[in-house]
Amino acid sequence: MIHTRFSQQLVFYGAYHSNKVNVRIHMICVPLLIWTFQIMLASLPTPSWFPTYQHDFDSVLSFKFNWATVQALVYIAYYFALLPSAALLYVPQSILSVLSAIAIARDSSNVPKALAFHIACWLAQFYGHGVHERRAPALLDNLIGAVVLAPFFVHLELLFELGYFQTLHHNIKNGIGKEVLKFRQDKTDAKRSS
Repeated sequence: MIHTRFSQQLVFYGAYHSNKVNVRIHMICVPLLIWTFQIMLASLPTPSWFPTYQHDFDSVLSFKFNWATVQALVYIAYYFALLPSAALLYVPQSILSVLSAIAIARDSSNVPKALAFHIACWLAQFYGHGVHERRAPALLDNLIGAVVLAPFFVHLELLFELGYFQTLHHNIKNGIGKEVLKFRQDKTDAKRSS
């Protein structure tokens, strides 16, 4: 059962991402933003009370309990609270992201590169909103909701394209259509009154 609040969050986020080009930009950039953020988090020092377990699977995958691990666990827990079946399908992507980020962060020279790539992804998304969506990003109205929900929304977009959760997809698209129409009408009314 989908919670009404979650559906409202998806409609809110989706209303800022209704242009296909902008959605594609986000489908590429949001996972990269999470990954580069995890690289930066993995490079931060951890408190002495953090578990010290570390395991290197190979040169590109490594586990260490650090801030990147905490971020991944918090996001996954939140997604399981929202929609467990979709969250379960997100787990492999999350694991690969955090394990590779931890491995890459071992070489401190990669952290500035991750930061540069992170900034480039943000700029690409702002481009998508400004040029294609013609609407400010959702993060300007709800920063935490947009930053935390964006990876899951992108994941759901992919699942929708693969045929999963069709009833949810239909309901969300209808809600998004109404919100976009309302936004455009409000914009038109504001122009007329000025």
